[in-house]
Amino acid sequence: MTRNKRTRSFAAFLASLVGFTTLAPFASAQAPASPNRPTPNETVDCEILVVGGGLAGVATSYEALLAGRTVCMTELTDWMGGQITSQGTSALDEARRQRQLLYYSRGYLELRDRIQKKYRRLSPGDCWVSVSCFLPRDAEKILEDMLRDAARKGKGRLKWFPSTVIKELDYTADGKQIAAAAAIQHSPAPNTPPLNTEPLSKIIEDAYRYENSSRLQKKVIRFVPKARRQPGVADWYVVEATETGELIALADVPYRLGLDPRSHLDPSLPTTTGDPYCTQGFTYTFAMERTAEPQPQQKPPFYERYLPYYGYDPNPRLADIDVVFTYRRIWSPEPRSTERVFGVSRPKPGDISMQNWVWGNDYRPGTSRDNLIYTRQQLQEQGQLAPGGWLGGLRTETLAAGEELALGYYYWFTMGTTDSQLGDGVKKPAPNHRLLAGLESPMGTVHGLSKYPYIREGRRIIGRPTYGYRNGFSMNELDISKADFRADFYRQNLSPEMYRNLWIALAGLETVSAIAKNTPPDQIQRRTRSTIYPDAVGIAQYAIDFHPCMAYSPPEAPGNIERPGTRQGHGQAYPGQIPLQAMIPQKLDNLLVAGKSIATSTMVAAAYRVHSFEWSVGAAAGTTAAFALRENVLPYQLVDDLPRREPQLEQLQRTLVRNGNPIEFPDTSIFNLDWADWAPW
Repeated sequence: MTRNKRTRSFAAFLASLVGFTTLAPFASAQAPASPNRPTPNETVDCEILVVGGGLAGVATSYEALLAGRTVCMTELTDWMGGQITSQGTSALDEARRQRQLLYYSRGYLELRDRIQKKYRRLSPGDCWVSVSCFLPRDAEKILEDMLRDAARKGKGRLKWFPSTVIKELDYTADGKQIAAAAAIQHSPAPNTPPLNTEPLSKIIEDAYRYENSSRLQKKVIRFVPKARRQPGVADWYVVEATETGELIALADVPYRLGLDPRSHLDPSLPTTTGDPYCTQGFTYTFAMERTAEPQPQQKPPFYERYLPYYGYDPNPRLADIDVVFTYRRIWSPEPRSTERVFGVSRPKPGDISMQNWVWGNDYRPGTSRDNLIYTRQQLQEQGQLAPGGWLGGLRTETLAAGEELALGYYYWFTMGTTDSQLGDGVKKPAPNHRLLAGLESPMGTVHGLSKYPYIREGRRIIGRPTYGYRNGFSMNELDISKADFRADFYRQNLSPEMYRNLWIALAGLETVSAIAKNTPPDQIQRRTRSTIYPDAVGIAQYAIDFHPCMAYSPPEAPGNIERPGTRQGHGQAYPGQIPLQAMIPQKLDNLLVAGKSIATSTMVAAAYRVHSFEWSVGAAAGTTAAFALRENVLPYQLVDDLPRREPQLEQLQRTLVRNGNPIEFPDTSIFNLDWADWAPW
């Protein structure tokens, strides 16, 4: 089937359903403004511009508002909250010990408290993946209330711009700072359906174009600093908090994408050369309701294309409709069933489940023909890095395929009888379900899918060269992993020199002695903790959790397999820290990075992508930006003399801790090697 025919069939199905890196080199100069840029309809000033309204962006805004700052926050969708709202993954991924101690940023704790008060329980869904599963629509309202209250308490001001994207950046004469940003806010064109009628793939490129279209009406906004300040400091700060690292691509700062090359610091990777096309899978979530009676289920015209992909799981214990339904059940009103399934109440009519299933609606492209997030080379070839050429940096056809996969998975869940993982004869039809669609549904869309896909991995900056990181700062696998690095895989796949360097890096307090005595790797006792950073500004812990790309294109091809070796490093991780150096890009002095685009390898990114991490790094970004404005200091100046003492950095760290934003886990010390209780699961 051709692409155009697939598009038409997808549109027809929706209508019937709803009733109508690579390392980017240094650029010699920043790109000039587009000669075709229209005159702005509005100019808006702010002290901190937060680009991306996901959890990291909300947390950034929350702390900046409490600090009394004027904050502009933009978001492609019309909901703030990212993972727990517009992406539909409203089940908090939390590490066990951290949750037991409630050791989180103050804003994240407030979010949990407000969920508890809203439902009179922390988990209105009684799911088994988390202690808290809830409705995305409700979470969006909670976050709006939190930001409004933070602005009132801190005497800050929030200027919220939903349905808004950044199109172009302007720079100072020396190219070291962002001077202004051109944005486009869209709304429905006259006499057209409301937003969220079509899935994202139908409007995303249109949303990034200046001109009005038959579908969208545009408003061009110019964001500028609220005030000019003294030379040598920043007039304002821009915070990158998008899901895929849009600003770092648009600003052309050095970054990585996909799999890094295997090294002694990232020894579990499956490639020696790297692969920018293999990122973790993305997921269009949806909500469905258990019903008392069988419901009519309409087979999508594209269903057969994706059928070879669908399955329960290689683990037979998960091969049960009720197990999958309760995995991320987000609503289960009382009285609940007294029968148990996988440790929670058995589903009953009226229960609602959100689906986020690896062999269901996870779409996992991994080649240059179908990768979702375009590499720098691909962006250049398409003209997206030329003035005015930016269109969001995503492959629209792959977004559309992910949408089809998700709707096909719903049909498989209710009517399918095949299984790609366990074979035929396992899966039974389950027609007693209803896809929840409509603007008042949990996902807030007419089509029933989430407004934006859940993104597990995007572009990741390479920090500035510094002591111990001559090629640029980055966090690596050895910084957090609990893996058994004496396993045969490492002995067989690493050169003797690389294997020895791995163990030198793990020697902890014995490093100097191991080098001086040329101690054999097998005699080196590894440290049993994560790396401790002198510039820590936040905390994170979760397992190194992979949803790998598929080996061949397209991902749904019959017999396709996960990219071999990508799960080698999958597993437990120590509680870790978020260093400020990981949030500071090269080239631009007034850009801070929050969310999943901080300077990590693909291994660390697999752990540093969950809800509490996003909040912690956002809290660090908001606090740092407010601190830098108050103290007339640039963020890189807080860390440029490390490992020597940095008094202003210490002042920032004290501010974070005083405000209830931890920068280290309890008993963090180079002498404390007892981290056995800190298991993610």
